[in-house]
Amino acid sequence: MKSSISRRDFLKGSLAAAGLTIAASITPFGYRLLNAAEAKKATFKPNIWLEITPDNLVTVTVPAVEMGQGVYTSLPMIVADELEADWKQIRVKQAPGAEDYKNPILGIQLCVASSSVRGYYEPLRKAGAAGRMMLIKAAAQAWKVPEAECKAFDGMVRHKKSSRKISYGKLSQKAAALPIPQEPVLKKEGEFRIIGKPMPRLDIPDKVQGSAIFGLDFTVPNMLIAVFDRPPSYGAKPVSFDQNAAEQVKGVRKVVPLPMGIAVCADTISAAWKGREALKAKWDKGSHPDLNNASIEKVFMEQLDKAGAVARKDGDVKQALEKATKRIGATYFTSYVAHTTPEPMNCTAHVTKDRCEIWSPTQSPFVSKLVASQVSGLPMDKINVNVTLLGGGFGRRAAPDVLVEAVLVSKIVGKPVKVIWTREEDIKYDQFRAATAQRIEAGFDGQGQVTAWSHKVVCGSILKDIDPKGIINGVDFMSLWGLADFPDSPHNNNIMYQIPNLAIEFVMNDLPIPVSPWRSVQNGPNAFVIECFVDELAHAAGKDPLEFRLQLLKNNARPKRVLEVAAEKAGWGKPLPKGQGQGIAQHSCFGTYVAQVANISVNENNGMIKVHKVVAAVDCGPVINPDTIKAQIEGSIIISLSAALKEKVVFANGGVKSANFGDYKIFKMSDSPEIEVHIIKSTEKMGGIGEPGVPPAAPAVANALFNLTGARVRRLPLDPETVREAIKKRM
Repeated sequence: MKSSISRRDFLKGSLAAAGLTIAASITPFGYRLLNAAEAKKATFKPNIWLEITPDNLVTVTVPAVEMGQGVYTSLPMIVADELEADWKQIRVKQAPGAEDYKNPILGIQLCVASSSVRGYYEPLRKAGAAGRMMLIKAAAQAWKVPEAECKAFDGMVRHKKSSRKISYGKLSQKAAALPIPQEPVLKKEGEFRIIGKPMPRLDIPDKVQGSAIFGLDFTVPNMLIAVFDRPPSYGAKPVSFDQNAAEQVKGVRKVVPLPMGIAVCADTISAAWKGREALKAKWDKGSHPDLNNASIEKVFMEQLDKAGAVARKDGDVKQALEKATKRIGATYFTSYVAHTTPEPMNCTAHVTKDRCEIWSPTQSPFVSKLVASQVSGLPMDKINVNVTLLGGGFGRRAAPDVLVEAVLVSKIVGKPVKVIWTREEDIKYDQFRAATAQRIEAGFDGQGQVTAWSHKVVCGSILKDIDPKGIINGVDFMSLWGLADFPDSPHNNNIMYQIPNLAIEFVMNDLPIPVSPWRSVQNGPNAFVIECFVDELAHAAGKDPLEFRLQLLKNNARPKRVLEVAAEKAGWGKPLPKGQGQGIAQHSCFGTYVAQVANISVNENNGMIKVHKVVAAVDCGPVINPDTIKAQIEGSIIISLSAALKEKVVFANGGVKSANFGDYKIFKMSDSPEIEVHIIKSTEKMGGIGEPGVPPAAPAVANALFNLTGARVRRLPLDPETVREAIKKRM
């Protein structure tokens, strides 16, 4: 698998191969299919590329990036099935950063919001189906028989009456001369041979053998390694540093002061680290020298008393609360969480007078191209972004900060430069999952029905640095995902419960702590609050938590169904092993519906929670690779439980104190529970799968804790100290 290829080289290769090339492009009037020559001349940019060459290989250029979620397999599966290709002949190319490859849902080449498969599903199917029809037509013409007598199957076109067959490779040149059908006939579900079946991932062999190229693996001749000495607190400026001493270290080539820190460029990483030590940089106290966890939480809680911007207003909540026969209120707090991607942040760049070449494990190839153009001062057509494999993304690799560093340093030193962050830097200088403070009040009528729900959220703005124009009337909907979504959003990150009077307010926190999307963005902490509070309401109403949820979802079939399946498979309501409690939660985001039931035990003396089992039910619409879906739900549950039970960024003296896994605790293999995933067959619109498994896990565990001990915890993480205190104060 070649890691990347430029659009120019791709077109040259496609035309030179003299096989069948199909590109799919989004136009204002829908998808248009083109051959390589047409695509080269087109004013609009193709999104999908499919090649069939005379050597009988089928190459799919994947426009999304592979960060462990399996798109190098799931996207080619879609093409291969409609094409009736021989799966053994499928090859994958990674698309470079280019407008050509934009995701139809996002309108840009960006791998976020669980959008890859659902975004490219339709154009991939059409490209594959068009290729199948063209190959059949080419064979029929060669044999001088009606097309209806020919059938494509497993990389061959066959003529049953004469028992003749011919490979796609041999037909590719003849098929390339035919017009491309713009409305190809797609298969019916019952005709699928690959879609919906478990398929081994195409990227795994290279990873197992150690030949897969990640960002950290990439090298280029004469490359320098750059590391940074960074400010220890937010807003801090350098007071002094010894540039001469650093540059005297053997192997150090140049010290480059920049706004984000002081770069030390060297032949090796060990030399760069030694040079950084020799700098002996001193920094001032920064903009918020007294910032720590206690002061942060105090600010959040005080801001709950401020008036918020209105994000949603259904009915008259104030009046409904005044008329309520019973009112319940609660305040929640969730901490900042780091991304801790397995592969630390890195980027390689080579800026010359007339060219900028980048090799990056990025979730945002085209954004990388835009940013590199701005930083280097070169036009877009002089920028080439090569995408390597990603050692985990989780939203962190959508941010271009490390790319900016690499391009700036390379431009100054005039050589290719790889910037490498350490794990300590990954945590200390992360753009965290945003902390939140949330206050809710709900009211019941005389029949025990929830009639009102008032919800205020204090949270940092995710869009402030990404797309400030996306903040609507003071509301950052990305920070509210799970409660409220952008108008006309394709993601459906909304509260699912049907409440006649519902108000949601947003208060933007302005602390200097940077925040960005973390797997499921803010659906995670927001679902924790929603689902824990729903459990509180169920308890106040004297109802079973499952029954109570189903009543609030009586006209919402998909979340009801996942709840019912998860509860049934987990044995909800049946006797549990001694010492265990059970909790349930559901959430919808990115078009997918997930419910989870968690079985836990707790040591009441030390507050340690042990999660024994999580049962999940998922409805994501049509299924491409069920193995990938199960793997993504399992991974989502693990990362969610890690954040729910252990992870919290510790701040002190105006910056981040947490430094590595010694003091930033994460889940270990020994912590992991048994996980059972049930995929619900569905013909509804396809949803995403990389993130929707995250939100329900934390509330399911917190609700199980209450079921077991009577202790209600309204904060994350559910660490031993927090749990122990809650048990002491239990209801």
